[in-house]
Amino acid sequence: MRRLFLLTNRHRAPSTNVGLGLLLAFNAGAVNAGGFLVLGMYTSHMTGFASQVADSLVLGHMTLVLNALGAILAFISGAGTCAVLVNWSRAHRLHSVYALPLLLEAGLMFPFGLAGAITLTWSTPFAVPLTVLLLSFIMGLQNAVGSKTSGGSVRTTHMTGNVTDLGMELGKLFYWSRSGKAPTLLQVRRSRERMAVCGGLVAMFVLGGITGALGFKHMGFVFVVPVAALLLGLSVPPLLRDLPRSRALMGRLSARTTREAKR
Repeated sequence: MRRLFLLTNRHRAPSTNVGLGLLLAFNAGAVNAGGFLVLGMYTSHMTGFASQVADSLVLGHMTLVLNALGAILAFISGAGTCAVLVNWSRAHRLHSVYALPLLLEAGLMFPFGLAGAITLTWSTPFAVPLTVLLLSFIMGLQNAVGSKTSGGSVRTTHMTGNVTDLGMELGKLFYWSRSGKAPTLLQVRRSRERMAVCGGLVAMFVLGGITGALGFKHMGFVFVVPVAALLLGLSVPPLLRDLPRSRALMGRLSARTTREAKR
């Protein structure tokens, strides 16, 4: 259990980056599959939405253009929010650098799981239900967490990159090079570690998709609640360690606000 909580630790190691990435890939697959069953679209598929913008502009389907732009902007907003939270936490040397975005994700998933059917009726300026924007924001937030923790090497919602890397490593595996004929710098070396990481991320995403599809089919929106509870559980330990520092920060902020008000 202690190792599970270390996944959101401020101090990172390759093993914790991969462990958190696998867990988030499972979560992304579950939410993505559930979103498709409910909405008829994959809310993490930004390539598809970008293509939809181009195709719909040419065909004159402006409603579809708005749909895709809404999802893209929500995804970008989620990633940007993650960057703000992580950089702010780093600046204040908090333990919850990566826990804060996951806490926000869990906080957004709980109301979706408990009142998802209601949010389907809430309209937005992008001609899609609020649920679409909410799930796209969550996917952007989560993908940025995986990228921030690993320096960009782990993507939890973007399987195109993982499948591409896996294919390249397999190409290196089957590349035949006569020993002694090529300089050392030109010899092709496969990375078993990279193959395992990419293969594991894809497998966990698919497994999460199967679990999410079954969960939404038999349980409905409430299936999201235990998934959100897991993210909440990962977020709490670093947040508890930050309580004394957080109180000090709030005290300094309050004192600064009081001084500025007196001027």
